[in-house]
Amino acid sequence: MASIIETTDKYVSDLFTKNLSNTFTYHNYEHTKRVWKSTKEIIENSEIDANESEILLLASLLHDIGYIEIREGHEEESVKMATEFLKSEKVDKETINAVNGCIMATKLGVEPTNKLEEIIKDADASHFGKKYFFEVSELLRKELELQDIKVYSEKGWRKENIKMLGKKHKFYTEYANKKWKKRKKKNLSKLMKARFKQRSSDRKEELKAKYKVKYKNESSERGVQTLFRVALRNHIKLSDIADTKANILLSVNAIIISLVLSNLISKLDNPSNSYMIVPTVIFIVFSVASVILSIIATRPNVTRGEFTKEDVENKKVNLLFFGNFHKMELKEFEWAIGEMLKEKDYIYSSLSKDLYFLGKVLSRKYRILRITYTIFMAGIIISVLAFAISFKAQEKVDGVISLIGSPF
Repeated sequence: MASIIETTDKYVSDLFTKNLSNTFTYHNYEHTKRVWKSTKEIIENSEIDANESEILLLASLLHDIGYIEIREGHEEESVKMATEFLKSEKVDKETINAVNGCIMATKLGVEPTNKLEEIIKDADASHFGKKYFFEVSELLRKELELQDIKVYSEKGWRKENIKMLGKKHKFYTEYANKKWKKRKKKNLSKLMKARFKQRSSDRKEELKAKYKVKYKNESSERGVQTLFRVALRNHIKLSDIADTKANILLSVNAIIISLVLSNLISKLDNPSNSYMIVPTVIFIVFSVASVILSIIATRPNVTRGEFTKEDVENKKVNLLFFGNFHKMELKEFEWAIGEMLKEKDYIYSSLSKDLYFLGKVLSRKYRILRITYTIFMAGIIISVLAFAISFKAQEKVDGVISLIGSPF
């Protein structure tokens, strides 16, 4: 005939197999058997009689059966179910009460009141002092997540375990303190080292992120400075190109006018060269127009050269352009520059204004230059056509005169 321990073991195994949800990755039959083995281990190394041994083994097998009905308050449900089962197996009332007392002692936060309760309490938490602690601990974290009780991060779960092993839990029996406490300390030490390593890693990441933002900001600021530097340099180059083009036109037309005045004008006094008057005038007019427009394109436009204190305070004046300060005293200019340097936004605003007005000047220069080149080109074409037409007309006139003067 099977013993009450074997019968209870089969009852618990069948109960969990048929009724326990698979979300119980920790509080299941495997956990029950671990507690049973740890209980037996303490019994074998303690002065426990047969009756007490039976009570402890029964309690280790029955202490979590209440989970098939309820999670919170499962100890009370386990007592209820254990009482019904043990009564059906004709177990005496005294043993049943002792078993129920041991089951209730496994409740978190409850202090054991006797030797048996201390043993079952230590057996239920024996994994704290075992090598497989971390594996079992992960099963409990998974169970809490699967049952939507609470989701712990690795960091958060480590914190809970440190709190449990370091402050909340303690072993009660002599055997547990002798055999499991050392391993428990090692497990706690591993948790502490992992936490320190994590904190160091987090600190490095924090610093890396901090300096990344800093370098990003510095890089962004350098990018802005480079943008202004390149844009301003390009605008100045374009301005130089425009001035060069205007000077070329000015020089070419000045030479043309000089040649016309020295060579053609003197010949126009002769009535026979009167046909050259109109083309010459056209040529000179277009050349003079080109000279005037070239001068207009390159003529500097200097502003009033003064600013007020209110202009600086309201950031309305661009101190990077000489036309805004050339009439000011050095002391006033130095004060204004100092005010500008206090604010990065003011500097960038001044650079933006400088870039904008350079662009406006360039637009004016290139627009006038385009007109000038067009007039110069048109003048050359029209003048050549005028000379050609005049020469052709003069040839016809000369031919007619020759015919009239001939005797035949």
